[in-house]
Amino acid sequence: MKLLSETFTIKKIPNVAWSSDDPFNLKPKPLTFMFLVFGLFLFGLGESLLITSGAGVGPYTVLAQGISNLTDWSLGLSTFVISVFVLMLWIPLKQKPGMGTILNAFIIALTIEFSIYFLPYPEYYPLKILQVIIGVLTIGIGSGFYLICNLGAGPRDGLMMGLQRVTNMPIYSIRTTIEISVVVLGSICLLNNLEKLLGEVVGLGTIIFALGIGPSVALGIAIVGRLSKKP
Repeated sequence: MKLLSETFTIKKIPNVAWSSDDPFNLKPKPLTFMFLVFGLFLFGLGESLLITSGAGVGPYTVLAQGISNLTDWSLGLSTFVISVFVLMLWIPLKQKPGMGTILNAFIIALTIEFSIYFLPYPEYYPLKILQVIIGVLTIGIGSGFYLICNLGAGPRDGLMMGLQRVTNMPIYSIRTTIEISVVVLGSICLLNNLEKLLGEVVGLGTIIFALGIGPSVALGIAIVGRLSKKP
């Protein structure tokens, strides 16, 4: 019960025994680096579970699809432009990058690239939704490990952390607000293509992710923080 309460009230990323003192640290403790890689692997695995579930794509992919729909850009280019824009938002928020910011892209991409060949592709809708839920929880635990390392966050998590610091709102509410906003914006961009919007892009899995990823990340941070000894 206390852990559940902490999930919806936690505002800061815990500083534990293996946390880096500085995101710019290029020679972290071996344990810190190990947890960074492990956390990013779990994050990528969770993303893969969402992709192979077939129940709807994630919010940022909805936005990328929407931008592609309006501009005729490829999905890859749209995704890249979104990432650059999100990183630019770090500047006024004074959010610091680190090696985790760079490894975020490589490890998650490689995990997705290879894991999608070994994960199930459910045919029955209840199993699709179950896989989405498992994926969201996996991303949450992975986020807990790699964010507590304090070696730099990925573009989306960095935006979340920067906005939390400015607003002092709980982490779950900041992340949920961001994800819902992204889904709404992407859906607006796809309104002239309702068949694609409702048939291929937005599904129940998208909604579960948008509403569930905030609490899941906060829960992951709370669990990993509790399991680790404070310095």
